[in-house]
Amino acid sequence: MVPQIKELIDAAEVKMKEAVSYLEEDLKTYRVGKANPNVLAKVMVDYYGSLTPIQQVAAVTTPDAKTIAVQPWEKKMIPLIEKAIIDANVGLTPSNNGETIRCAVPPLTEERRKELQKKCKAAGENAKVSVRNARRDALEAAKKKVKADSLPEDTTKEAEDEMQKITDKNVKLIDELVAAKDKEIMTV
Repeated sequence: MVPQIKELIDAAEVKMKEAVSYLEEDLKTYRVGKANPNVLAKVMVDYYGSLTPIQQVAAVTTPDAKTIAVQPWEKKMIPLIEKAIIDANVGLTPSNNGETIRCAVPPLTEERRKELQKKCKAAGENAKVSVRNARRDALEAAKKKVKADSLPEDTTKEAEDEMQKITDKNVKLIDELVAAKDKEIMTV
């Protein structure tokens, strides 16, 4: 295959892998009935006037399967962290003992499970759209390159075949991630 076309395919593959990685990280933040520190990953705390991820102002741990503990680096941050957790609407109610904030993880209701399933599938579809967009952009660029450089028409067909293989591989990976998270959500 022509080196310029190969570069386009490699760049598209990188974009596809980034979409899969983003989905993987996003799915980790879904609360599925057992304690997981990643549930608080998107919580932002007002730290001296700037919004800061909770992991940068406190230690977030799971002492047991039903509790998330947040140990702030500074005691005066406790009310701000509690407010941030409530405002983030992650389905947790914080309580503190003056040193540590504890969030009991309630069991998921059937309704919440179905809601999470829909959210999970939607995230998977968004990732697939990103993968397909990367494929489309790479193929358009390859076609322009073939025309501009007067390359053989077979080059376009080779590029299409290669891109389809890479796309199929990434879409399959997305489906596997979504199916695994779906199974985890529905496990009582």
